[in-house]
Amino acid sequence: MLSFDEKLLRDIDYQLQKINENIYTPRSTLTVEGFITPEPVPFTQRHQGEPHVFRLGERWGKLWDCAWVNVRGVVPERISEDEVVMLFDCGGEALVVEADGTPRRGLTNVDSTFEPSLGQAGKVVLQLDGAREIDLWLELACNDLFGSLRSGVLAQAHIATCNVPLRDLYYDAWVLADLLKCLERSSARFKRVLVCLSEALNGLTCYTADAVAACRQALAVELLKQGGDPTLSVVGIGHAHIDLAWLWPIRETRRKGGRTFATALDLLARYPDYHFGASQPQLFQWVKEDYPQLYARVQRQVREGRFEIQGDMWVEADTNVPSGESLVRQFLYGRQFFLREFGRATQMLWLPDVFGYNANLPQIMQKSGIDYFMTQKLSWNEHNAFPHHTFIWHGIDGSGVLAHMLPEETYNGPAAPRSIRRIETSYHEAGVCDKALMLFGIGDGGGGPGEEHLERLRRMKNLSGIAPVTQGYAIDFFHHIAQGRERYPHYHGELYLEKHQGTLTTQARNKWFNRKLENALRELELVASRRWFHGEGDYPAARLDAIWREMLLYQFHDILPGSSITRVYDESVDRYQTLLAEVEQLIRANLTQRGAFVIHNLSGFDREEWLMLADTPMRVAVPAFGYRVIDEAVAAVLPDIIAQPQRLENDLLRVDFNTQGHIVALVDKQAGRSLLQPDTVGNRLAVYDDICGNCWDIDITYRQREPDCFTLVDTTAYQEGAAAVVEQHYRYGHSTLTQKISLLPGSKRLTFETRVDWHESDKMLRTAFAVNVLSERVSCDIQFGKIQRSARVNNVYDAAQFEICAHKWIDYSQPDYGVALLNDSKYGHYAKDGVLDLNLLRSQRYPGENADAGEHRFSYALFPHCGDEVVGLVNREAYLFNNPLRICTGEKGQPEASGASFIACDSPHICLETVKRAENADALALRVYEFDGVQATTTVQLPDGISRCYIANLMEVVEEEIAVAEGCVTLTFTPFEIKTLLLMRS
Repeated sequence: MLSFDEKLLRDIDYQLQKINENIYTPRSTLTVEGFITPEPVPFTQRHQGEPHVFRLGERWGKLWDCAWVNVRGVVPERISEDEVVMLFDCGGEALVVEADGTPRRGLTNVDSTFEPSLGQAGKVVLQLDGAREIDLWLELACNDLFGSLRSGVLAQAHIATCNVPLRDLYYDAWVLADLLKCLERSSARFKRVLVCLSEALNGLTCYTADAVAACRQALAVELLKQGGDPTLSVVGIGHAHIDLAWLWPIRETRRKGGRTFATALDLLARYPDYHFGASQPQLFQWVKEDYPQLYARVQRQVREGRFEIQGDMWVEADTNVPSGESLVRQFLYGRQFFLREFGRATQMLWLPDVFGYNANLPQIMQKSGIDYFMTQKLSWNEHNAFPHHTFIWHGIDGSGVLAHMLPEETYNGPAAPRSIRRIETSYHEAGVCDKALMLFGIGDGGGGPGEEHLERLRRMKNLSGIAPVTQGYAIDFFHHIAQGRERYPHYHGELYLEKHQGTLTTQARNKWFNRKLENALRELELVASRRWFHGEGDYPAARLDAIWREMLLYQFHDILPGSSITRVYDESVDRYQTLLAEVEQLIRANLTQRGAFVIHNLSGFDREEWLMLADTPMRVAVPAFGYRVIDEAVAAVLPDIIAQPQRLENDLLRVDFNTQGHIVALVDKQAGRSLLQPDTVGNRLAVYDDICGNCWDIDITYRQREPDCFTLVDTTAYQEGAAAVVEQHYRYGHSTLTQKISLLPGSKRLTFETRVDWHESDKMLRTAFAVNVLSERVSCDIQFGKIQRSARVNNVYDAAQFEICAHKWIDYSQPDYGVALLNDSKYGHYAKDGVLDLNLLRSQRYPGENADAGEHRFSYALFPHCGDEVVGLVNREAYLFNNPLRICTGEKGQPEASGASFIACDSPHICLETVKRAENADALALRVYEFDGVQATTTVQLPDGISRCYIANLMEVVEEEIAVAEGCVTLTFTPFEIKTLLLMRS
């Protein structure tokens, strides 16, 4: 049975619903005629497509259809006293434009998939500002905010009147009603507000001007009671987190940007206190290209301090999968854009919706000029609540940045009293920090705040019963809380999200292309800058910039992780193929090819490897960043190797297989060690049930169910060049898999070159090796360094990290020995109790249908080594595994001399990651980092002709000059330190 108070609350909700239904009164129906197209066309081509008369109640298109419509009507003569508006709901999204095509306002269907507890997504009201004749053009999108087709029906197209006093009454009453949800029911404030609301609304028997005014006057007694508790105050900013792709294609995001920015500017003109902010330079770039007049207005509002630019990354990128250099370029291109277009960058990393944050991000931020970090995603943890909202986040090198995780735990806040109360009650650092940040508006699919958010905030500014709330800018908020920095807690290491671990594997093609394109761009920059430096050709800066920016777009946190619809992957893979082919062509054009064979080493490590030249096996040594010219292939004397269907063996390693194709013995002959745990097999191609049903998540209990396995169909063994090879053919369900498992003389690296034709649903393919190494920790390669994670399940925190991210390698080591698992394009791993497990493929059906179905090629390798991962040079081995030597063939006769290292360093702990032309100087830029976690001093050999050398930050802003002596500079690195050098020519 309902209590008396609950009955009153229910009656108040009913009265509010009735008031809301009577605010707008349709007066006449508009004529809607236009042209439907399957893809967007610009305003100047709006008459293209299929002519169509749009009728109320009829579906006008299918998902992703587009239309330009002309909306016409006349305001009836009798209407004068009320505000005249247009009500328009096309069952999708819409953009109202001016006569010249300039965006005026975005509109959104009411029936959307937005979470209703966060507010009403629909924006259907257009102010007509006194116009008596309506003749407007609208661009329609047959999709709701979240990419679904809820109706595609023209639900409203009317000239209507707005009862402004009744609308004001509605917001008065709504705010007080929501306040009741925040107050203790035993408090005097609750009782007073409840009685006031109940009496005032029950006394409203009609909606005449006098009755509405009297009701508002009665509510004002409680609404105007000021003096919220000033211990904590809330800074609110309007926001529209826009996913650049997710449940919609990239082309629709471009239009979402126009609609959202147009709505923001319209509201900025109507609400003087309103502050709006947006992130992602890529989005601003699209608005600039597609809506230049709108973009000029945005620039003006930024200059006037009404529109805040937020976040210096090119896009709100995933930070697990992209390389360290990719993250640097996210900041480089993002900050360049904001500085060029708006005269300033932001100092903030703005990532509200990213699936975890790597442990070297604080250093990358700090050395990019970023001091502050905003997120809320860690509130999504499934097993352990993250302990802080305001804290100092430290990376693996010790760098610290000020982080704020939204206490409301959403970036789609409704700007309601309950928002403020949730912040008050959940804010962990309320005892040491007097402000919290609140983002309000409709996000993900765009749209941003509506008038309802701003009307509520007008009434909540200092409302008794909740903390004070003002509108302001995020950067001002950060500057304020930075003053109390010494009082905040400290958090060290990665910000691991205990959810969405499947995104380390889903949509494997994109991850493969991303890794290959990252590596190829690094090589292109090296060879092009070397050629430019020697005066042998131009540096392709424009093409490099364009390719980088497009690759950075595909690193958006719903594209690269695999959480978008199928169309996003069809289109991005097509572009990846084109971009990678172009980069490969540019690399070849910049490589020396004079001689029968020119072997190029485009890594920063000296290397000596077996190659096949003209069907002849040769062992070739090539210096770091150098090349070797061979005019004639001469066969080398091959050491003894064994290739049998159930055995591979070289001088260092013996591998035995059973009849199922699994490895049953793995012996390091040099160390006299058996590498597999007793009673285990290696490289069992296990197929687990993957029951979560979506691309994001992996069920934490999946290992409790016995997996199926691929069945071995056929095995052959042979020698290929210098390598001993066992080739295995497998089948499972509707899928086939082939592996070439190989060993080279003098190498402990056991390579698994894999081809899969994958056609399963709700399955996950993994390989594993339970290695005979005793270690409490597992070392994992990350961006510009490594981290160690627990290799045990001692507590709920260990258990929650059942799937972890590593880039090129993961390693178990004890002081005298270790085993690493290398890969060329995979990121998801399980590593507990000596098991090295690699997630190869998933097969989820939402939101991408039949994700990862089809053919895949990838490689991984097991690499045992003496000593730990540092002594065993694991990082070097993985780097070379991912960056093979390049062989150019030319004509025999009069070859040029082999090339010494263009640049080299003498420390085994230092990686020369990037060599490129500097951004703003006639100079070379070098990115160098320490990867083993030790203090290291190295001498860097510079190219001939370098006269001056400067240390710069990651944005290539000079910080200090260092001495050049005999063509070298000496550098000392702290653990995991990244340095950028600018080398000036004489």
